Amino acid sequence: MGDHNDNATDRMLMAGAKGGVLLFGITPPRLSTAPERIREITAATLARLNFLDVDGLALYDIDDESDRNPAERPFPYLPTIDPATYHAEYLGEWTRPAVIYRCVGKYTAAELRTWMQTADTGRVLSVFVGASSKDKAVRTRLSQAQTLRDGVRPDLLLGGVAITERPEEHLRLLAKQEAGCAYFISQVVYNADAVKSMVSDYYYACRERQLEPKPVVFTLSVCGSVKTLTFLKWLGVDIPRWLENSLRHADDTLVESYQHCLANARDLMSFCRKLGMPFGFLVESVSIRKVEIEASVALAAELSGLLGRGQPSA
Repeated sequence: MGDHNDNATDRMLMAGAKGGVLLFGITPPRLSTAPERIREITAATLARLNFLDVDGLALYDIDDESDRNPAERPFPYLPTIDPATYHAEYLGEWTRPAVIYRCVGKYTAAELRTWMQTADTGRVLSVFVGASSKDKAVRTRLSQAQTLRDGVRPDLLLGGVAITERPEEHLRLLAKQEAGCAYFISQVVYNADAVKSMVSDYYYACRERQLEPKPVVFTLSVCGSVKTLTFLKWLGVDIPRWLENSLRHADDTLVESYQHCLANARDLMSFCRKLGMPFGFLVESVSIRKVEIEASVALAAELSGLLGRGQPSA
């Protein structure tokens, strides 16, 4: 992996070794949204984030994943603004790092090259996401994108996706680490046991190979309705049956899922600290329902306290 300067993105990740990175993840507004409305949404998002002591913002790159699951998608696929464009054109006031996701199969190598050449690596990190299924037609494969970044922009801090439910996932993490990944972000976590098994396998595999384990950031997402629960399952999130029963029959699904996310966070935090594994959390806020957005902000604030953060500076 190429040398890179001590910039904000590096410092953010180094916090992983010192007690946990904290990110807040959002989906850019829909492509059909009027510019004035985009500015309103962005102002509201930034106002919420000002109260949170997070290390960075994650901007998702939404792709149509219907190839991965033949069942009907519980929510319609609606294209969103490119996260790099959204960051460049609307998030100028956000001064902390931004993790920009790239579903690399959507882009040509030339498009990825242009973006990498112009990215401000002092403010921007990236997570490269491969195809959602092996049969999907892609413009650029994940391995090609990783090689391209190594040649074009080795100082762009690169992350990889961790799918905790997948068997032998730690071997994929090692391969991605070899390809230049400096950190990993999991898909949404509802099964802490699966996560601990993956982290443990990865940690000891690194030790065996005399490698430094890279931070693994765990994604937490509150679930405010049975329909959202169905969507999480459609996306392939592993929700233990006892928990699915609890969420379906709860008086308040949102409160139930919030408490579960918090319990998982405590469990994973203590597990990683005991192991000596660098870690972090990404609190995802992808709903347009105000009550779910507010629950995501509250969860991030509570995690900030658990991680021992001070109050954010004005």
